Amino acid sequence: MKYLFILIFLSSFFSCNYYEKKKLNSETILMEELKTFNWNELDSYPSFDTCEDSIDFQETKICFEQTLISHFSEFFIEKNLVVTQNVTDTIRIDFLVNNKGSLSISNIQSKPLTRQQIPGLDSLITHSLQGLPKLYPAIKRSQQVQSAFQLPLILVVK
Repeated sequence: MKYLFILIFLSSFFSCNYYEKKKLNSETILMEELKTFNWNELDSYPSFDTCEDSIDFQETKICFEQTLISHFSEFFIEKNLVVTQNVTDTIRIDFLVNNKGSLSISNIQSKPLTRQQIPGLDSLITHSLQGLPKLYPAIKRSQQVQSAFQLPLILVVK
């Protein structure tokens, strides 16, 4: 009986490791969570006040792009640009919307002829942003995030 008691006592003493719960490291959980979603995709596109009626992602994107394009079109029509040669160019404008809803231009790509015929093109495009309606930033996982995108703008001046 004495040996049985010692055997039970020793087995219970060494078997405590079997009852111990393994603790998960919070950093491990975070790293696994970060691997599961794509950082390059947004849950909600940046939107203007005028796009409040847009329900899904695609409608918001289209409204956002159309608002920018119509704003640029109106601005350039008002400027009444004068050139010595016909200019037909697709200008690619790289935009950055920060997490506060501020829109800025990071790059403007155009043909050399366009830059020659319209000397202050970059400043004109930058200046045209001043009259835009209120902008709301993009959303990713319920957080306002910075986003970058490119918009082609077709410029035809005769």
